[in-house]
Amino acid sequence: MTALGPVSWVLLSPVLGAVAMLFVPKDRERLLKTIALAASAVSMLLAAWVYWQYDRSAAGYQFVDKIEWVPMLGISYHVGVDGINATLLLMTAILSFTGVIVTFGVHDRLKDYLIFYLFLIAGCLGVLCALDIFFIYFFYECAVVPVFPLIGVWGSGNKAYATMKLTLYLTLGAVLALIAIFGLYFATGLRTFDLVAIEAAVRQTPLAPSFQAWAFPLIMIGFGVILTLWPLHTWSPMGYAAAPTSVSMLHAGVLKKLGAYAIIRLGLGLMPDGAAQWMPYVAWIAVINIVYCGLVAFRQQDLKYILGYSSCSHMGYILLGLACLTPTALNGTVFFMFAHGIMAALSFALVGFIYHQTHTRDLSDWGGLGKKMPLIGTLFVMVSMASAGLPGFANFIGEVMILMGAWDTHRIPAIFAVGGLVITAGYMLRTVRGAIQGPLDPRWASLHDARGWERLPYVLLIVILIVVGCLPSLLLPTIESGTRPIVQTWTWLS
Repeated sequence: MTALGPVSWVLLSPVLGAVAMLFVPKDRERLLKTIALAASAVSMLLAAWVYWQYDRSAAGYQFVDKIEWVPMLGISYHVGVDGINATLLLMTAILSFTGVIVTFGVHDRLKDYLIFYLFLIAGCLGVLCALDIFFIYFFYECAVVPVFPLIGVWGSGNKAYATMKLTLYLTLGAVLALIAIFGLYFATGLRTFDLVAIEAAVRQTPLAPSFQAWAFPLIMIGFGVILTLWPLHTWSPMGYAAAPTSVSMLHAGVLKKLGAYAIIRLGLGLMPDGAAQWMPYVAWIAVINIVYCGLVAFRQQDLKYILGYSSCSHMGYILLGLACLTPTALNGTVFFMFAHGIMAALSFALVGFIYHQTHTRDLSDWGGLGKKMPLIGTLFVMVSMASAGLPGFANFIGEVMILMGAWDTHRIPAIFAVGGLVITAGYMLRTVRGAIQGPLDPRWASLHDARGWERLPYVLLIVILIVVGCLPSLLLPTIESGTRPIVQTWTWLS
């Protein structure tokens, strides 16, 4: 049997961890936590190694493993990375590691929780490293399925309604995407799901414009649902509010990016003519995402709803970047996906830490918490500024590149998008003032700051935001090496 490479082990580490926990008694919580932490740590270290060893000058897919699975249908276990998914794989592995640490606050049925959580991680990693369209879809479903029990069993509030709405919306999107995937399978004439083979064939002989005209919107809407494409976004803030903290971290940081990644790979990469036809409309939908969801966030009192609608608003910038169909905007979009993933996960982790002690997320119940939690309060202010696009944080770089690309192709939407930054600054400053500043409520006199190992996930994520924000060259050359083959298919740039 062919030896598996590092990318396969990035994917398999959480799976093996989950399987190992099946044989551990549920009362051995310390051992369960150790296994989960070790599995996520191995995955993160391997993802970091793959990222730094990736040859940017050679570009293309590297660290490839391929095992035939159903040859007669053209389905194979085929994984590897280029500059796009190497970057997103690293982000996902980092958030998985920090999310596992945050799960240590769970005590009710911890074993079951960690097993579902590790399978959720494996599904997310699988989407990003799969080079077979069948397995991209398979891992996408594997990532979505564990969310239902994780929210439905361990969530809070109106969790039953939230899980049902989430499931129905994402299932609808998955069905639409599946129709386009089957259409792609037959339209190429190759009778294979191998993404590398399909990409090579499409670059030689583009798909028929008539096919692209109906298949691209199915990909756009199908995967746009999880990206919270307006008006199919309403499941998301409710899911955030009901989800446990570590699930909210992956929901905001990773799951949404899976939709954008699939649109880049299957939409922009394989159906450029369809993208050129439909993306002008998407640019205006992106504006609605940015402005409408930002204004709704301004009206919220629940901290998770504020962050939830804020995340939906930020997804508008990703949609706008995809709609620009320019190299600058596409590179900025992938960069922003990385930055927003880190920022959003940190935001939900900080709110979860405070909620764990106060048992309330109502902004009017908080206030002055920075006095009792100096580290958490400081990080909350910093991540709020990152969300508002303050220079020095990674989000700023991605947003600037997207807006520069939009100015060339969609000038009026770009102006509205700049206005969205003002709205974001407004509700984030309101949130900081209401939660961290002001007089301390006597009820919170016994609160404590993050201690010891509790600090690790928060400090790690904020350091990444700052380092990447100050040194964008750590990511941009790698990203550009991955987007270059996609851009070369855009005939209108030549």
